[in-house]
Amino acid sequence: AAMAGFVRELERRAGPALRLEQRAAGGVGSVVWDAALVLAKFLETGACPLARRHVLELGAGTGAVGIMAATLGANVTVTDLEELQELLMVNIENNKHLVTGSVRAKVLKWGEDVTEFQPPPDYILMADCIYYEESLEPLLKTLKDLTGPETCVLCCYEQRTMGKNPEIERKYFELLQMDFELEKIPLDKHDEEYRSEDIHIMNIHRKQTVGPE
Repeated sequence: AAMAGFVRELERRAGPALRLEQRAAGGVGSVVWDAALVLAKFLETGACPLARRHVLELGAGTGAVGIMAATLGANVTVTDLEELQELLMVNIENNKHLVTGSVRAKVLKWGEDVTEFQPPPDYILMADCIYYEESLEPLLKTLKDLTGPETCVLCCYEQRTMGKNPEIERKYFELLQMDFELEKIPLDKHDEEYRSEDIHIMNIHRKQTVGPE
């Protein structure tokens, strides 16, 4: 049986809060992490125009970030593994009256075929997606497969200093820089309340290829 969820409210600038069910059991995907809050609130600042844009969230977990984007007028697909689909559906259902764009949940396993997610979205959103070394290569493959020249990837992560985390993070950005340009969004552009010195938002684009492929 599913664990009883506990609800996390996420205040919005305009209108009622998002109500996000979480799961006490079920590993990393089932609670709203700080990086997800920071990214969701950054979207509300309006720095990136989302109305009528196509948005894909990777490793969506509870769906907090993608659902926030949908309340800002985006057409959103939140993606995660099969076992998180039920939680995503519940949260989409609970917040659908606040959505001004659209939002749906789909299974996307990193490293696998992404044909059904084409053409490339305008935005790819990722909050705290870097914690397993094994998932780096598949995640990078998925990012390469999904991004077009115009796609803007917003990656928000909490810098962790414990164990292997710093090493995994360093490797991730090293690999990423082979194909992508990275730009850090300064802290003063983050939501004035939902921000932290150790939570970073990166704006990532495909490197422009010069001449014939």
